[in-house]
Amino acid sequence: MSVTLDLRVEADEWTAHLPGLAETCEHALSAAFALTSEAGEVALLLTDDSEMHALNRDWRNKDKPTDVLSFPADPIEAPFLGDIAIGLGVASRDAETRGITLADHLSHLIIHGYLHLLGHDHMEDTEARQMETLEIRALATLGIADPYSAQS
Repeated sequence: MSVTLDLRVEADEWTAHLPGLAETCEHALSAAFALTSEAGEVALLLTDDSEMHALNRDWRNKDKPTDVLSFPADPIEAPFLGDIAIGLGVASRDAETRGITLADHLSHLIIHGYLHLLGHDHMEDTEARQMETLEIRALATLGIADPYSAQS
């Protein structure tokens, strides 16, 4: 068994910036699955800053756009794991600031979001280190450098 991707692209700019978008998303989910073995379906929404702003405001009471949001499914919905939403504006600006490709950053955000669906978090230092370690390992299998060492 593996992870099934239900991809919905609501901002056409995603496909303009990333040819091979679906494959990038599939590879990222597969890399995360290879570490966790948590199979199921993930709904991935690729959208714009306006939609991310609304989602962040409505679900997290934060009145600003963000790069990634995860909405874990109720266990009764299994094998559905949940929804991940990623905004192009914040994600592309972050990638540019970090000097990495949008494809690499998208892969990171998908892996990050998937781990949130599985219950991982980064509110406490110990949890953050565990989650980052999984992200780094999954990204390494895709040939993507440690995103946290670049921030140091």
